[in-house]
Amino acid sequence: MPRYDYRCRACGDTFEISRPMAEATTPASCPRGHSDTVKLLSTVAVTGRGGGPAPAPTGGGCCGGACGC
Repeated sequence: MPRYDYRCRACGDTFEISRPMAEATTPASCPRGHSDTVKLLSTVAVTGRGGGPAPAPTGGGCCGGACGC
């Protein structure tokens, strides 16, 4: 289930809520009871298995080198 980050405009606290994507736009209340909150933009980092460079391509052309192009 996705987690969404929010910041309370009243007290400045930042908090997260896990909820289904269908409820992503539903307003969230601050844990302290304030209702003036804003959803924060979250970033996602995706990395490969080893974090190293991608392997060099093998073959070439449209068929992976089988036609000699």
